[in-house]
Amino acid sequence: MTIRSGRRTVEISNPDKVLFPDPGFTKRDLAEYYARIAPVMLPHVRDRPMNLHVYPQGVDKRGFFLQDIPDHFPDWIGRITVPKRGGTVTHAVAREPATLPYMAGQNVITPHLWSSRLDKLDYPDHIVMDLDPSGDSFSDIRAAAREAGDALRDKGLHPFAMVTGSRGVHVLAPLRRTADYDRVREFARALAEELVEAHPDKLTLEHRIEKRGDRIYVDVLRNAKVHTVASPYAVRPRAGAPVATPLHWDELSDPKLTPQRWDIKTLFERLDDIGGDPWGDVRRHARALPR
Repeated sequence: MTIRSGRRTVEISNPDKVLFPDPGFTKRDLAEYYARIAPVMLPHVRDRPMNLHVYPQGVDKRGFFLQDIPDHFPDWIGRITVPKRGGTVTHAVAREPATLPYMAGQNVITPHLWSSRLDKLDYPDHIVMDLDPSGDSFSDIRAAAREAGDALRDKGLHPFAMVTGSRGVHVLAPLRRTADYDRVREFARALAEELVEAHPDKLTLEHRIEKRGDRIYVDVLRNAKVHTVASPYAVRPRAGAPVATPLHWDELSDPKLTPQRWDIKTLFERLDDIGGDPWGDVRRHARALPR
């Protein structure tokens, strides 16, 4: 099949291959989703190095992360070569809408993004805290996300929230690009330590799952250079094809909210109901990282 996206026509091979056995969504469904969401999603993705989560046999089978862009990717897909231990790696970069359905055609379920863009690669444009549950209570995650937002506001930053489409919530604050990755990571760690100290029975910085108990893990490791975060509006490799969905802040108080509430079929009705992307003006709220 072919699919139109922006100014390009993208060819999708084997469109009827089932990538999500529950409920039977195919590669066609995935590519059509990414083509339709591209105008909303691209501003969040554009000019960022990407790690691609690929599932050639569908999400019920083992997937892998693709960092080095294959030679067969067309030349209109952007690239950035960066050093790594013992050599270099060339990441894919989205510069136009067609990148997203093309990658769906390559069995990419989820693009994961750097926190910086090509023109200032060492300077992230946001800080992020990933709240990862140890138990099943999402009300506790919602409460922790509100606490994280309050902590960011106390530092003069403007928080945004996103259900991940997996298990938890990302709380993000946009930054002016004046602090490098080391400073942003150190700030995030210090802020997380304050949160854990205030709520030691509910929150933890313990990386090892077996030592967390029922506490929520406050993950700030994603603020380090080359670490990545699932893109807003990315599909996640789980049953039902849930989508990482940006929120209006007050939605964190909704008891009906779940991390997998929206999928590739219901996401567009949500956007129509709320009048568009809740993160559409995220860059207007960028602040300098406090010293």
